[in-house]
Amino acid sequence: MKTVRFRLNGEPRELEASGDEPLLDVLRETFKIKSIKPGCGPQKECGCCLVLIEGQPKVTCSIKIAQVEGRSILTLEGVSDNELQLYADAFQAAAGLQCGYCTPGLVLRTKYLTDQDRELTRDEIAKAIDGHLCRCTGYVKIIDAIELIHKAKRGGALPTVIDNGGVGESLQRWQGGDLALGRRPFVADIDVAGLLHGVVVLSPHARALVKRIDTTKALALPGVRAVATAKAVPGDRWVGLIYKDWPCFVAEGEEVRYVGDVVAAVAADTARIAREAAKLVEVEYEPLPAVLDPFESVKPGAPQVNPKHANVLSVTRIEKGDADAALAASAHVVTGTWQTQRIEHLFLETEACLAVPLPDGRLHMYSQGQGIFDDRRQVAAILGEPEDKLFVELVPNGGAFGGREDMTIQAQTGLLARLTGRPVRVTLTREESVRMHPKRHPLTMTYEVGCDAEGHLTAAKVRIMGDSGAYASVGGKVLERAAGHAVGPYKVPAIDIESTAAYTNNPPCGAMRGFGVNQTSFAIEGCLDLLAEKVGIDGFEMRWRNVLRNGDTYTTGQILERAVGVEKTLAAIKDDYYAAKNAGRAVGIACALKNSGLGNGAIERGHARLVVQPDGTVDLHTGFTEMGQGLLTILTQCAVEVTHLPAEVFRPQVNTRFELGAGQTTGSRATLLAGRAMIDAAEKLRADLAQGLSLDQLAGRVYVGETVIDDTTAPGETKNGKIKTHTTFGWASQMVVLDDKGALAEVVAAHDVGRALNPQQCTAQIEGAVHMGLGYALTEELPCKDGMPVTAKLREIGVLRAQHMPKVKVILVEEPEPDGPFGAKGVGEIGLVPTAGAVAGALAMFDGTRHHRLPMKESSAARAINVGHIPGDRSDWH
Repeated sequence: MKTVRFRLNGEPRELEASGDEPLLDVLRETFKIKSIKPGCGPQKECGCCLVLIEGQPKVTCSIKIAQVEGRSILTLEGVSDNELQLYADAFQAAAGLQCGYCTPGLVLRTKYLTDQDRELTRDEIAKAIDGHLCRCTGYVKIIDAIELIHKAKRGGALPTVIDNGGVGESLQRWQGGDLALGRRPFVADIDVAGLLHGVVVLSPHARALVKRIDTTKALALPGVRAVATAKAVPGDRWVGLIYKDWPCFVAEGEEVRYVGDVVAAVAADTARIAREAAKLVEVEYEPLPAVLDPFESVKPGAPQVNPKHANVLSVTRIEKGDADAALAASAHVVTGTWQTQRIEHLFLETEACLAVPLPDGRLHMYSQGQGIFDDRRQVAAILGEPEDKLFVELVPNGGAFGGREDMTIQAQTGLLARLTGRPVRVTLTREESVRMHPKRHPLTMTYEVGCDAEGHLTAAKVRIMGDSGAYASVGGKVLERAAGHAVGPYKVPAIDIESTAAYTNNPPCGAMRGFGVNQTSFAIEGCLDLLAEKVGIDGFEMRWRNVLRNGDTYTTGQILERAVGVEKTLAAIKDDYYAAKNAGRAVGIACALKNSGLGNGAIERGHARLVVQPDGTVDLHTGFTEMGQGLLTILTQCAVEVTHLPAEVFRPQVNTRFELGAGQTTGSRATLLAGRAMIDAAEKLRADLAQGLSLDQLAGRVYVGETVIDDTTAPGETKNGKIKTHTTFGWASQMVVLDDKGALAEVVAAHDVGRALNPQQCTAQIEGAVHMGLGYALTEELPCKDGMPVTAKLREIGVLRAQHMPKVKVILVEEPEPDGPFGAKGVGEIGLVPTAGAVAGALAMFDGTRHHRLPMKESSAARAINVGHIPGDRSDWH
C-alpha cells in the first residue's frame, strides 16, 4: 500500500491504495463522484467516465490511481453552478440527451472544447467527440447543444428551455437537467448502508454437461458473505416471458446451453473480493457438441437444445391467393436470399440490479428492466414468495432498445439479498453484458417476388429462418412479426410466407428495435429495386405504384381503413430524391411500416394513476418503462393537455405501488397504451377541477385511468368476419445519398407519426434511429465462434461515432390515428426499419453491386468508416 495524493475539484485528497486500482472505481466508490459512469472499462471507448486531468480530457477506466499522484482532477461536481446551469439548459434546449447515461461525459468534454479561444465548426465538434459513444441521439442534437454553449460563452443568447407545455410543444425532458449533469442516479449510482456486491459465474461453453459445482474455496475467502447455486433457489428456477425455458441457475446434472448461463453467484463486501471469489468457484464441465446452425437445428435427429421445447420454437404461415400461379403469370420475377447479422444492443449502462431487504420483510428491488411487473412476478416465483413481498421500482435506464425485456441478473440479486439479509447489487461488466442478454435475430430470407409489365406487384413467396439461440425470449413473436411485415408497406395480391424460429446454442435472440421488421425490410426493398430495373423505372416510381393506401389490404388480410400515411411520406421526399438523382448522386430509397402495439390477437391494456399530494403536486404513475425515449415527458404532456395544469405539478414514477402491469415496454406500444390511459385519468381529474376544487382540496384523491384494446386477430383467425392484425402502424420513407467517393452524405427521413406529441423529441428519436440503422447496414455485427461472441469491444462491434454521421433531414408527417392518444402512432422502432434498404439501393446505384448480406462491410460506404473492424479468421465464425 502507498499513499497517493492529488487534488480533486480543487480540494487536496489522499488515500492509501495499492496503486493499481482504476481511477474510475476510486472516484466513484471512495469519493462518491457519480457524474462519471462505467461503460466500457477498460476499453477507453465510450467516454462516460471522462474527467479533466491537469485541464486535459482523460477517461478514468484505463488510468490507475497511482498515475494521478500530484495531479489535479476536475469532474462536473467541481464546476460552478452558473456554468453547470448553462450546460444543463443547452442540452435540454437542443434535446441533446435521451437516456442521459453518456451525457455527463459529453458535458465535461464540452467544457474543455468551449473554454478554448477558437471557433468550432460542426465537423470539428464531431471529430472532437469521437471518444464518446451515444447509442440514442445520432449526435445531431448533441452537436447542436455544443454550438449553443460555444455561442453563449462568447456573448450569444442563453439557451431557452421550454418548461411547460402540452401536446404539440417541445417540452423539456423530465429530469433532463439532472441527467445531463450526472445528478440523477442510475442503479449502480445508488448507495445504501451495508451494501454487498454481487458477481455471477458464467458458463465458458455453449453446450456442456455440468458435472460438479464446488463453492468451498470461494466461501472461504474473507469478505465473502454468500455463494449461491441452483441448490439455494427456494422456488422455481425457470423463467421466461412467454415460455418458462430459461433457468436463473443451471444445476449440477444439467446442460449449460449458451455462454451466458449462470452457474453460481457470489455476494461479498467489495466488488473486488466478489470477483476474486467468483474465480474460485470450481465447475467441472463435460463439453458437448453445440448446435450452432438453425437449419441443422430443425432437422430430425439434431440434439435438443432446450429441455422445455422442441428445436422448432415457432412457425408462422401467411397465405393469400395462389402465389405460385401468380408468379408464373408475372411479367418479371426476381429471386434471392438475403442474410442479416446478429447485433448487440450496446446500451451504455450495463445491466445492474439492487435488492434491499426492508424492515417489514419485503424486498425492495431497483430495476432497470423493460417491465417491472414481469420482474416482480418472475423474481417472486424464484424466491417462492408471494408477489406482494416484493416492491419493484424502475430506475430509468441508460438505454435498452429491447435488450432489457428478459431478466438478466434480477433473480440472482434478489436471491443473494435473501440469503444474506443485506442489500446486494450486481452490476455486469461489458463482456458479461455482451454474453448474457438477448441480441437481434440473424435471419436468412429467401424471396421470390413478381410484378406485371407496369411494375405493379403480383406475388411474393418468402421463406424466413431465424436463429433464436438457446432460450425462447420473444423469438417466436419476432419471427411472427417478420412474417407479417415481410412484403413491407406494399400491395401484394398473392402471398405465401413461412417464418421459422429455431433454438440453437448461440446467445439468445429476442427483442431489438424494429423486432424482426428491419431484416425483412432489407430483403423486400432489394426485391423492389431489382424489379424496378427490369421494368425500366426508378426506385421512387416503383414504390409510388405499389405503396399501401387507405382501403388496401395489408399482408395478413387486414383491410387498412384509415391513417395510412406512407404515400404522404413518399411524397415528402420526392423533391429531395430527384434533386439528388438529377445531380448525378447515388441515391437509394426505401419505405416501411411498423406496427404499434402487440396485436395478433393479444388483449392489450394500459393503466395510469394520478395521485394528488398535500404539497400540491400530482404523482403520475405508469407501468411502462422510461428508457430514453421520453415516455415520462410525453405522459406529462398528455396530463397537461387535458387538465391545463402546469407541467411542473406532475411527478412521473414507475413502481409497483399500484397494479399497473401491462406487459413489456416494447413494440412501440407505450405511447399508445399509456397515453390513452393517462388521458382517461386526467379527464377525471379535470372534471373535479372544473367544479372549482383546488389541488389542495383534492389532496389524497387517486384518479384511475384504464384502456383496453381487444379487437386484433391472431394469424389465421378473424373476429366478426374481419382480420385486424394490428391497431395501427407507423409509416416511413427514407432516402440515402452518397458522395462522389461512395461514402454516406445525407439521409432524408419522412415519418408519419400520427401526431407529434413532442416534435423536438420525436425528431430526435428518428435521428437516433437513423444512426442505429446506418450502423446496422454498414458496420455493426456480433459474430460468434463456437457460440462465444468473438468480441466485446465497442469499436469492433461497430457502432458509428459522431464523425461518421451524414447530414440527417427529418420530415414529420402527421396522419392522425383515431385510436392513438391525440392521434399519435408511436415512432420508437420504425426509425431504422427502412434504413438498410435505402443504403443498399444507393450502393447499387454507386457501383452496380447489389448487396444481399448485412453488414455491407465491403462497400465503399463502410470502408469510409473506421469502426467495425474485427480482427481474426472469419472462416469459423457464425
